Amino acid sequence: MVIENIDIAKNLTEVQNVLFSNEHIAMIAEFKLSLNAYLSDLLYSPVRSLADVIAFNKAHPVEERLKDFGQPYFIEAEKTNGVGPVEKASIQHLNKLSADGLEKLMRMHQLDAIVTPNNNGRVFFAVSGMPAITVPAGYDSQGVPFGTCFGGLKGYEPRLIEMAYAYEQATKVRMMPGFKM
Repeated sequence: MVIENIDIAKNLTEVQNVLFSNEHIAMIAEFKLSLNAYLSDLLYSPVRSLADVIAFNKAHPVEERLKDFGQPYFIEAEKTNGVGPVEKASIQHLNKLSADGLEKLMRMHQLDAIVTPNNNGRVFFAVSGMPAITVPAGYDSQGVPFGTCFGGLKGYEPRLIEMAYAYEQATKVRMMPGFKM
């Protein structure tokens, strides 16, 4: 059964702004902690922390393409002190939004999945710790692919893979990638 246009929120823009701001606070703190833990555990590496990565990039600006990409998120993350009161509050807020949002919606309507164009639902799924998979849905007039995203509750990964695979087999949209100058 397909239920179209479910009302996720009265003011979707406001919800998205709250999600983005809280997600960003939590993400840069968890990124720093995770990266530092990973790098410190490597047997051999010229860098052992996010601070080392930033310094390495500054010492090798051409190779690391600093002019093209910079490292603003790295620098912002380095300024954090891990998960403190602000980050904990953001994580709690995200958990509440998740429980009162998509999870509640899916349970109320007994949904197996929420389907969105491209990966438009990715933030909602990601901050909720919910799985999502995006598969090819077509190509625009310039050959740029766009997709369909299937997202579900935690533990629904096998079902989402089945749905995504069935969709791919039914549509047969996927083409071999090409490169045009």
